[in-house]
Amino acid sequence: MDTRHLRYFVAVAEERHFGRAALRLHMAQPPLSQQIKQLEDQLGTQLLIRTTRKVELTAAGELLLTRARALLEEHEQLARDVRTVGEGASGVLRLGSTGSATYRIMPRIIEATTRQMPGMQLNVQGEMLTPQMEEALVEGRLDVAILRPPVRSDQVDYVLMEQDKLSVALPADHPLAQLDTVHIDQLVELDFVCYPQSSAVTTITFEACRRAGFTPRVAQVARETSTLLTFVAAGLGIGLVPTTNYLPHSGRIAFRPLANAPAVDLAMAWKSGNDSALVRNFLDLCAPPLTKEGP
Repeated sequence: MDTRHLRYFVAVAEERHFGRAALRLHMAQPPLSQQIKQLEDQLGTQLLIRTTRKVELTAAGELLLTRARALLEEHEQLARDVRTVGEGASGVLRLGSTGSATYRIMPRIIEATTRQMPGMQLNVQGEMLTPQMEEALVEGRLDVAILRPPVRSDQVDYVLMEQDKLSVALPADHPLAQLDTVHIDQLVELDFVCYPQSSAVTTITFEACRRAGFTPRVAQVARETSTLLTFVAAGLGIGLVPTTNYLPHSGRIAFRPLANAPAVDLAMAWKSGNDSALVRNFLDLCAPPLTKEGP
């Protein structure tokens, strides 16, 4: 018993007439009668009571009609689901994100995917460093990552999304918080709260300080942006962070622009050769609009 036999039977059972069922199925009546007879032979029971004017269902036919409708609907839904996943409109996408982007860009991504890709489930892993995300992409534990170049792995492709400037995060009562702009040489004698050395932001921070003639005095290391800002708020040091408008903070932290601040790129990355329709559709939706739209 296959779906073809079930469709034929449902048409006859609903029309209660072989002629009308044949028209509905776009086929001749004799082959339709033969197919129903084959179905009855397979099941070993009579399904229809045929008269010259109409068709009636036996008790077995009534049961088959109910079950056949459900099976055909499930079959059609399965085909739709498989087609949807194949087209990249459904599935689970694992997205990694650097700390500041978690607060700044993630709300826009979630809004866009909810609207345009409602069948997709977004599994977000925030507050990650670029080396972690590179490794996770290569090993298949992430599908896409929002990270800060440079990207060292030749197995990872990326497209630039935005470019930020470093700002200074200070305790609100720090003397430099009274200034409109802070110059990097004013940070010489201060303690720094930094991301780990593998962080792109830390590399850029150290290079900017080197050009100013000093090496930052690192008092605390924080892997997450939220932790870094907590240390700053507690007065353990100052931090250089990209962007300020979207970072979580209380009245205990002041953000000030850094004069001649170096640029910090933000990129969307994926494993080279990943031809998943879900990933392609996500990149098409999220990367270009975010580049054009701005903060």
